Amino acid sequence: MISPKISVILPVFNQENYIGKAIESVLSQSFDEFELIIVNDGSTDNTLDIINQFDDSRIKLINQENLGPGASRNNALRIAEGEYVMYLDGDDWYHPNALEIAYCEASSKDTDLTFYQMINYDDKTGEIYPNDWFDMSTFDESFENRVFSPDETPGSIFDLSVGVCQKIYKSSFLRDIDARFPEGIFFEDMPFFYYVYLKAERISIIKRHLYYRRKHDASITHVVDCKFLDTVPAGQELMRIFIENEWYEMYKFDLLAYKINGPRFALRDIEEKCKIPLYNLIKMDYCEIKSSQYYDDFLNTLGPVKKKFFEDIIVSKDYEDFKTLNH
Repeated sequence: MISPKISVILPVFNQENYIGKAIESVLSQSFDEFELIIVNDGSTDNTLDIINQFDDSRIKLINQENLGPGASRNNALRIAEGEYVMYLDGDDWYHPNALEIAYCEASSKDTDLTFYQMINYDDKTGEIYPNDWFDMSTFDESFENRVFSPDETPGSIFDLSVGVCQKIYKSSFLRDIDARFPEGIFFEDMPFFYYVYLKAERISIIKRHLYYRRKHDASITHVVDCKFLDTVPAGQELMRIFIENEWYEMYKFDLLAYKINGPRFALRDIEEKCKIPLYNLIKMDYCEIKSSQYYDDFLNTLGPVKKKFFEDIIVSKDYEDFKTLNH
């Protein structure tokens, strides 16, 4: 059997209301040289029954206990046979020509990584609307219709969308750099993206909306609940990647601001019951930083608001004490 040109990886957990549309959007593509690897991540609703209703030889199904999105994507990537890899979330769907357009761009330009635009869909109102983040507004016209490298975007990498589903990746490139998602945490696509982006040598963009991103009440990023505790380990993993790959010095000014802001905004917005656990995680992290060689960098590079947050966390005795300091 000839290997497929694209492996579409679709992890899913308890998305019986949406998974049918996601699968249909792949099977009905104008481009048909693909395999669809669905990872049923321990769903307890009717998700698996809906998946099993699709009888198509291009579907590969992995059934596993609930391991989370990082492990699901890693397990699918291990068996992917496509020349390129694309990702789809179980509550989203593709434009009918998404695979064809993405493959033509990536293969003709021989890219390691190609971005395309996403567009938002509001599940309550049916409104479809763009935003600058998913429209890749960071990339101006000078980046269109050509190949570029990360060296051309040194001051703006933390303004890029980290969403794993917004790109098509060359499989051999992912294997060569041993690209893996952190497992056991949410926000796993953030450290994955920066590792892959900064390792890439050939990047391009497609200024077309190829992906529909559904916004609904149950989506991971819609409700700031205890999943946002994982902004701390995700930020720790990001620091490790930058340090181990010797990118730290070049990017530290923006990197440290980015690392502080994730948990800072999460602590501001997270549900009340999650505030103390998140504060405790942040405090442990910052106390480790204080005893590391990077402590002075945080003090010297953070802006006043982020620096005050950083220092208030360290000196506060508990969350209530922190609130009195940081108001």
